[in-house]
Amino acid sequence: MRYFFGLDLGTGGIKAVLFDEFGKEIASDVKEYPLYQPHNGWSEQDPEDWYNYSVVAIRNVMEKSGVAKEDVLGIGFSGQMMGLTLLDKNGTPLRRAILWNDQRTGEATEAMAKKIGADRFLEVTCNPPREGLTAAKLYWVEMNEPEVFAQVEHILLPKDYLRYRLTGDFAAEMSDASATQFLDTPKRCWSEEMMDGLNIKPSMLGKLYESCEVTGTLLPEVAEAVGLLPGTVVVGGAGDNAAASVGTGVVAEGRAFTTVGTSGVVFAYTDKPTMDPTGGVYTFCTAVPNAWHMMGLVNSAGFSVKWWRNTFLPDDEDYLEIDKLVDASPIGANKLIYLPYLMGEASPYWDVNARGGFFGLSSIHTKADMTRAVMEGVTYALNDSMKKYRDFGVDIKTMRMCGGGSKAPIWRQMMADIYGIPVQIPAGSSENAAALGAAILAMVGAGVYKTVPEACDKLVKLRDEMVMPIPENVQEYAKFNGVYRKIYSAIKPINDELATL
Repeated sequence: MRYFFGLDLGTGGIKAVLFDEFGKEIASDVKEYPLYQPHNGWSEQDPEDWYNYSVVAIRNVMEKSGVAKEDVLGIGFSGQMMGLTLLDKNGTPLRRAILWNDQRTGEATEAMAKKIGADRFLEVTCNPPREGLTAAKLYWVEMNEPEVFAQVEHILLPKDYLRYRLTGDFAAEMSDASATQFLDTPKRCWSEEMMDGLNIKPSMLGKLYESCEVTGTLLPEVAEAVGLLPGTVVVGGAGDNAAASVGTGVVAEGRAFTTVGTSGVVFAYTDKPTMDPTGGVYTFCTAVPNAWHMMGLVNSAGFSVKWWRNTFLPDDEDYLEIDKLVDASPIGANKLIYLPYLMGEASPYWDVNARGGFFGLSSIHTKADMTRAVMEGVTYALNDSMKKYRDFGVDIKTMRMCGGGSKAPIWRQMMADIYGIPVQIPAGSSENAAALGAAILAMVGAGVYKTVPEACDKLVKLRDEMVMPIPENVQEYAKFNGVYRKIYSAIKPINDELATL
């Protein structure tokens, strides 16, 4: 039997999962590392923590599994996207990494857009200048820490720093690189125009690979530390959502997935670089060669439900009471609508001043109505991205659901009814979809399977249950969804004024 690691480098910690060549999970280990917030809105991590904790996690998995190191053939990565790791000429980090959720880059983004042109960002990278993407973070460093910027020799994304420490290779892959705004996304190559505008030397960026291509092998000293063989192959891997798309089998036209964790993502596969000219949703390369995806982001998806639970149902650790309350209220929550903008909003508004709220609240409303309104509001927000995809001709036939939200049958049915398409659930652990995707990429790189779609068709299993939309529910939700869409525009001036107080 042959085995493969999926390393999932998240914001909260590193997860190492060992799979066999048939996609069966053998053993796993998770190690958490610190998050640093030296100023309000800043979010940083020490790159050395990613490496040190990954060594421990891999070694622990090998000990738990009992698998011989000779039988582990490859490693794939899933990584938190959009972060910035800067190294000097010796390969040493110059500062802590600036993460995807860092909020310091507003002025830098405006300055960068003026210098290069917002329209050029959209045409070349398929996305307008965004505060959260890597380019804005780099420009912030150039503007605010010139002594650091002057020493930069290598610019790496988080998982690519981990790759460097494991293999000694400076490399990048398409899905993660397309969220840097250094990449010509339609052409799948580094953009000379973007590099010139951001004062980047070509030597600063790693060699580009597709997600399933071999980028290097484990260094001897690393192999000894983790309990694997020197020469174990390491592939490009993918950004976390692109890796999850492989782990859920979203590798062909008509497929999409929704993941509900702290945030929420609606990810749709496309075989061409379909771009939203309004910039409402992202367009990135995906983990399948010569394919792309569109991605909408809801900042406070599962976080809204968790906030509600923590505030009003603190003893409901497994969310069972939440599900009962939702079931006790009718569709539309007796004409109560919730906006899930607890931390501003991403798709399709990209508005840091957006704020949440209940609309239509009256004395008739119960805890059940308010609980249902929260879950419905999150799903309406996710559906905003679905509407964008349909507007631009991406025809989604089925939705695959993963993440913590997928555990609730009532939420699966709600999603099918609001999206108006069938919803399916992966048969394996949905929390490890990204790690499985990373391992599948390693299997393709090692030659066990010829292509990523072929591997997914053989390895990714779905539950027999398919949640079908109920026609009368679809019609009823559509009424309230229509009202939901009107509220944001109506209250935007009020939120903007509130932000200035």
